[in-house]
Parts: sequence; structure tokens; C-alpha cells
Amino acid sequence: MVADSRDYLVRETLKGGEKVTVRAIRPDDAARILDAFGRLDRDSIYRRFFSPKKALSDAELKQLTEVDFKQVTALVVTKQAGDVETLLGGGRYAAEAEHKPQSAELAFLTASEYRGRGIASLLLRHLALLAQASGLSRFVADVLADNEPMLNVFRRSGLAMTQSREGNVIHVTLTLGAPATDRP
Repeated sequence: MVADSRDYLVRETLKGGEKVTVRAIRPDDAARILDAFGRLDRDSIYRRFFSPKKALSDAELKQLTEVDFKQVTALVVTKQAGDVETLLGGGRYAAEAEHKPQSAELAFLTASEYRGRGIASLLLRHLALLAQASGLSRFVADVLADNEPMLNVFRRSGLAMTQSREGNVIHVTLTLGAPATDRP
């Protein structure tokens, strides 16, 4: 179990063998997020924000990087090349109630060139560990119906999943198990 989610840091290996770090987001990630956002294709942006977006506002950037790790927990996957750390993807959950929340809304974004390499699955696994440790019992997410890759991540997660459709949006609920005590 993690004493403080703000200090979360785990080394992992992606499909294909590339070594990465899964860690808590930090305020100094702002430049890495802007760089990663600038490399995203239109479809990725639309699938994450449900609308076109050309840039992140200062308020959005602050919301993404300055989280409290109580109501909102956010992790990033990065790779290191010399002194340069590159952000490959990120995931977060936001608890749906302030006092004793049971449920949290889940969201992910993966750099276009790293899709299909297991980043969202990796993030989901680590976010689920943190959520379980904090007492949450389920994740919810709204996913565009044509976002089959994200729906497949949820289906393959090992978590019990229910879904319902409203127009072109699939509402997904993932049930978390009991808190794990033998994992990072």
C-alpha cells in the first residue's frame, strides 16, 4: 500500500520491452503536458475532451498538474532519455463526492505514437490500486462509442464491467475489488 499517492513511483515495462516510469503527476509536468498535447492528433483530443480543442488554457493546465491526491489522483507514464523526461500518457480519477466517496470518474490520454503499447492498461492497474487503498469501490467513465481501443482496455482489465449506451456515448462502470496489500 502507498503511504502517500503524491510519492507514487513504479518502474514498469511496456509491450515491446521499453522501460518506463509510472508516477504521480507534479506541477512541474506542465511543460511536458503541453509538449505531449501538441503532438496529439485530432481524434485523440476529441476522444478525451469530447470536442475539438487546439490548446490547453492556463486554467486547464493547472487543473491537470495541481491535484490534491484526495479528490483527484493523477498518474503519468514517462520515459527517460538522458536528461529529458518525455510524457507518454496520463490517467486520473476524480472522486464523485467529498465525504466518503464510493465512485470516481476515470479518464486517460495516451500519446498517439504510443497507442497500443499498454499505457492505458498500465495506468488503469495502478489507479485501481490507489483507488482501492483509498476506499473507492468503482470507477465510472464515459467513452465515445467509436473508441473501441479504450473500451477494450476496460474489458481486458479484469475488473467487473457494466455498460450502457446513450446516443454515441457508452457509460462504463468498473467494480474494484478489495484493497490489495501486497502491491506497490
